[in-house]
Amino acid sequence: MIFPVIKKASYILAHTPDLVLHAGTTQTTEMQINKDSEYLKKVPMNLRSFDEVVKYAPNQTYIGNITPDDLALIKRPWYNENYENGERFGKFGEIIPQDEFYGLMKVCDAFDLVTLEKEFSNRIKEKYSNHPLLKVYVDKIKEGEDKAKLCDLINSKLGEGLYENGEVVGFVKRAHEYDINLNAHTILENLACKASGVLSLLHLANNLEISVNDIEYIIECSEEAVGDMNQRGGGNISKACGEIAGFKGATGIDMRGFCAAPAHAVVTAAALVQAGVYKNVVVFAGGATGKLGMNGKDHIKKGLKILEDCLGGFAILISQNDGISPVLRTDIVGRHTVGHGAAPQAVLDALVSEPLNRNGMKITDIDKFAPEMQTPDLTEPAGAGDVPTQNYKMIAALAVRNGQLEKAKIMDFMKEHGYPGYAPTQGHIPSGVPIIGHGINRIKEGKINNFMIIGKGSLFLGRMTNLFDGISIVIEKNKGIKEEKIEPQGQSISKDDIKAVIAEGLRELAKSFR
Repeated sequence: MIFPVIKKASYILAHTPDLVLHAGTTQTTEMQINKDSEYLKKVPMNLRSFDEVVKYAPNQTYIGNITPDDLALIKRPWYNENYENGERFGKFGEIIPQDEFYGLMKVCDAFDLVTLEKEFSNRIKEKYSNHPLLKVYVDKIKEGEDKAKLCDLINSKLGEGLYENGEVVGFVKRAHEYDINLNAHTILENLACKASGVLSLLHLANNLEISVNDIEYIIECSEEAVGDMNQRGGGNISKACGEIAGFKGATGIDMRGFCAAPAHAVVTAAALVQAGVYKNVVVFAGGATGKLGMNGKDHIKKGLKILEDCLGGFAILISQNDGISPVLRTDIVGRHTVGHGAAPQAVLDALVSEPLNRNGMKITDIDKFAPEMQTPDLTEPAGAGDVPTQNYKMIAALAVRNGQLEKAKIMDFMKEHGYPGYAPTQGHIPSGVPIIGHGINRIKEGKINNFMIIGKGSLFLGRMTNLFDGISIVIEKNKGIKEEKIEPQGQSISKDDIKAVIAEGLRELAKSFR
């Protein structure tokens, strides 16, 4: 069997501290309940600077400047250990500052819903002119409005403000007078998702070994359901992002599945490529503003700054086998079915044990597992613990139960087969896919042979079912088998043979009339 491959992955972060207060669900809900709360007063004083975000080691791991193995050697908690060699741009992408991100939201604005302040707009144009990927969009940053005009618009309740260090720098207008699905807050959410998705695509396309026009299909798998009053989740944000990023040869679709969506999308893309429907498919996602500062109350209560201040994004190119890139083992796919139940052990049984058992493999045959890769600095203060480590412990327990690992070696297994979490708590972003960029490099460097991504999702969040969800797939070293045209199997038949068969058939037919 010839499997599809993963050729490249990109990862971006958008540092959006002011959106923590004005778009994060924890904070906006607090405003509705008690706008004068002590917590809201503390938020602006407990936001990180861009420099702090760049020097945060998990962020440098996410964009590819340090490996997960390097991260594991840095003393925790990581927010107390600045990585002084941190850089804005990484091997996989970048960390974009808030002002430039607002500019990208304007670039992505197809209906003139975003207005930027005049001086702010000019500043963004200047910064874009020096950006390797965004300089082509300088002309899309229109001349801005006076701050007084923006303040009047905000006071009119026709939209929401964009803020930089608490100062008004822009305005997002509602797209419909009555449709709550097109109100200013939702438009802001959607544009932020779109902008972070576009930036992920731009970094994927940068220095790509194939033409971007050869990418035929794009699957967007974030957590935003874009639509209007007649179909809340109609989509299609995928093509909306492809349009801005210049993917002119692609069509596409949105795929939703809460946190598990990226893993579902990777498996779907792999199947499409292996079936020959498309040669090159991109899976990507932008960020979710609602999850900014999600655990902010607990962070501040523990004397920390709000650490959930970045939107996340990623993009992955899946193509026909080139004989070099790591392959997606479409025959080793784990599925959490309706009948599996929601118990943690049952979930991992379905996603890890069952697909490996079907293929005669042991859990210990997988070099690295990538389940929910949330940064523990973000989740532990809120009482959720170190999520990746919890997953590795359960996977190790399954190996013990299956007679594949001695109980005394559980801790060794967790260290050897796991990675520390380093992804932002953006829901869909941590679930398996952050490891792909590093995994590609590690396989090509000969340091590992394979890894498994595990996407898990909480379907009960939509209040439609109590079911859980999950899907997994193994990615492994390429054996050097390139994609070739598949010829029909069996013995070739000559024209004379065909004539003989037809003549024999006619004789048999004639007998039936005698």
